[in-house]
Amino acid sequence: MRADRLVSLVLLLRQRGRLTADALATELEVSTRTVLRDIEALSAAGVPVYAERGRHGGFALLPGFRTELTGLNHDEALALLTAGSGQVFGLGSALASAIRKVVDALPESHRGVASDAARRLLVEPETDLLARRRVVEEVPDAALAEIRRAVLAGNKLRIHYAATKQAPRWRTVDPIGLVTVRERGYLLATRSGADRTYRLSRVLAAEALAEPAQRSPRVDLDRAWRERCARFLSDDHLTVVLRVTPERREDLLSTAVAVRAVEAETGDWLRLDVTFQDLWHAEWALWRLGTEVEVLAPSSLRTALRERAAALVARYQDVP
Repeated sequence: MRADRLVSLVLLLRQRGRLTADALATELEVSTRTVLRDIEALSAAGVPVYAERGRHGGFALLPGFRTELTGLNHDEALALLTAGSGQVFGLGSALASAIRKVVDALPESHRGVASDAARRLLVEPETDLLARRRVVEEVPDAALAEIRRAVLAGNKLRIHYAATKQAPRWRTVDPIGLVTVRERGYLLATRSGADRTYRLSRVLAAEALAEPAQRSPRVDLDRAWRERCARFLSDDHLTVVLRVTPERREDLLSTAVAVRAVEAETGDWLRLDVTFQDLWHAEWALWRLGTEVEVLAPSSLRTALRERAAALVARYQDVP
């Protein structure tokens, strides 16, 4: 909305001083022409914004201009500034706008301190200590906006969905809510009265419909998610009992469907009951961990790993 953009423009000028039209357009994700129109609207409304021409020119506010926003204490602002490092359900632009308002709402004496403190806290960087890049699922912005609109408005939703090993096809669903888990987003919905869970990264396109969704006016999303997880794990998956070194625990969890139980063993090993999609999935995931994992059950998986190891030994037994 234009009103929100005008507030964001004022906050940018307050916090950063002089900015060019191009810089403002980049921050607000609009065209330079739109920025110029917004500057004219602010001037007409009495906001003291002025232009400085020349090589180092740009737009700025008269010194001392203050917007009226509710104040926050230091810890509240720091928590929001730190949380602002993430992107949730395509609301990145709204999040950036909100963070600017948080900074501006602080007392001037605390503003610099909170901003500096937030820069010293890093949440979910792109790579970990082993230089592995975080996998962030891509969802088309237009599709995500339509999904979010249908969920919040309570309307039916059409999605062009590519299920595993199936050709993409359109489905009409009644959306219930959105869930994000370990950087993966899910749409909870019903279709023809049956519960359905859709991976957002598999939605190719979406359209919010005008027809109201068939759903309860109240929802306990946390409970609904737990129930669907329990049903998912009760399906035809393979449960594996194994031992793994603590150093490779996270590598194991990144490939497993779920972990049912964890307990410490003597000798600095962990014993886990882990669920995989099937035997092939388990063999592929555990082979990557080498001797830092040992399968205790089922015997079929132990046999598969032993045969794979024997084949590798045979391949490299003789020097070419």
